Amino acid sequence: MEEKEAAAVGLKREIKKGSGSGIMSTEAFAALPVSEPTMNAIKDIGFQFMTQIQARAIPPLLEGKDVVGASRTGSGKTLAFLIPAVELLYHIRFTLLNGTGVIVICPTRELAIQTHAVAKALLTYHSQTLGLVIGGSGRRGEAERIAKGVNLLVATPGRLLHHLQNTKGFIYENLKCLVIDEAHRILEAKFEKEMKQIIKILPRDDGLNVIAIVRQTALFSATQTKKVEDLARLSFQTSPVYIDVDDGRKRVTNEGLQQGYCVVPSSKRFVLLYSFLKRNLSKKVMVFFSSCNSVKFHSELLRHIHIDCLDFHGKQKQQKRSSTFFYFCKAEKGILLCTDAAARGLDIPAVDWIVQYDPPDEPKEYIHRVRRAACWEGAMLFLIPEELQFVRYLKAAKVPIEEYKFDQKKLANVQSHLEKLVSNNYYLNKLAKDAYRSYILAYNSHAMKDIFNVHRLDLQREDNCELVAIAVKCRLRVEGLCVNILLKLANSLENQAIELASFFYKYFT
Repeated sequence: MEEKEAAAVGLKREIKKGSGSGIMSTEAFAALPVSEPTMNAIKDIGFQFMTQIQARAIPPLLEGKDVVGASRTGSGKTLAFLIPAVELLYHIRFTLLNGTGVIVICPTRELAIQTHAVAKALLTYHSQTLGLVIGGSGRRGEAERIAKGVNLLVATPGRLLHHLQNTKGFIYENLKCLVIDEAHRILEAKFEKEMKQIIKILPRDDGLNVIAIVRQTALFSATQTKKVEDLARLSFQTSPVYIDVDDGRKRVTNEGLQQGYCVVPSSKRFVLLYSFLKRNLSKKVMVFFSSCNSVKFHSELLRHIHIDCLDFHGKQKQQKRSSTFFYFCKAEKGILLCTDAAARGLDIPAVDWIVQYDPPDEPKEYIHRVRRAACWEGAMLFLIPEELQFVRYLKAAKVPIEEYKFDQKKLANVQSHLEKLVSNNYYLNKLAKDAYRSYILAYNSHAMKDIFNVHRLDLQREDNCELVAIAVKCRLRVEGLCVNILLKLANSLENQAIELASFFYKYFT
């Protein structure tokens, strides 16, 4: 990782005095019993005081204990497990010939890249080697580096499993520490099967070995779910130390973050978004959508009307995603349109506004989105009138959120211009249709169907289908009616009905 990339992910930070409130503690890094090379690296990075999770997790990890840590994303978990990992390799004098001594598993490529950047900074004055294996990168090159000897390996689950099963010369029998970061995200991303296979392959003391293999394990997660607990039981060889720095907190989002929601008709959603972005061009803004196709359509549309923006979603190639991510991290201002691919453990510094254009699947997803960044100004959620009850669930989840009022008379008068633009542009027209189809499919997949019920959407009315209203205004009434008919005919077969509607829309419009 180049130095500029390390800076891009927010590695270089100003030294701030520990306040003992929020995520910070009053404990200084200087008080840690760590080696001189590690301490010099910490000083170079610019850290002085530890966060709460660092102050509570680093000491037991340095003692060799297993740890389960629960702390919100952005609270400093990466340093909490990397400092002890680096110290472990240093004290047992791990070398190239010993192979891999520490494996860190991350849910996404971008988080793995961030973790790799922090590890590289900590290893500045150490002789131990570092490696990164993630999907989208060349497997052959990764295999060659692994065979040469990688002492600390950062990986995503699928690619790690591939190398464990197929790479000759991968010496993992000497593994001393396994770290699973953002465990809830790994399981939500459907990597449960891969994780079980990985843990089964990795060495552990089964009580039958003459020479016992002592492997330290650390599992960190922003939320503790049943699946996370099951993974913990499978991973740990001893009873771990449980650390929950958020236990008893009155709110689950960052202190001082202003959070609000706007109740807005579908026909006004994009106009409101456009007006908001137009007034905040000097700010750093993230806008969340429910699907990749929605991100593609809205980013293209905004660029056509002279709102410069970046897009980030799961269907992009790795190089494109990484370059976009690092560019936005370094930027002092800008607009990033994204899916929840940007809500999986990524730390994006100095974001002013988080806008949730499409509502999240449930309150915990809302929390993950607004925790992505150190918001300086606020977070805003768009809701149509039928979704207003979602606010009740947010408040029950300790989210302090209030209604933001807006004056419809002050919204930009661009609707007719947008309709003409998309109607006359084949590419935008196609993107709009794809976005509409994905919007319906995503809406139908919502877990909270008592609120986000696709059958209650009046798809016959254009003001409830604004994605297509600006693209196929004349056809929308017929298409929306057909979708509604299909839904009503197959009310008990929701997924099949939606797929039929999607098929009809794709091939007959």
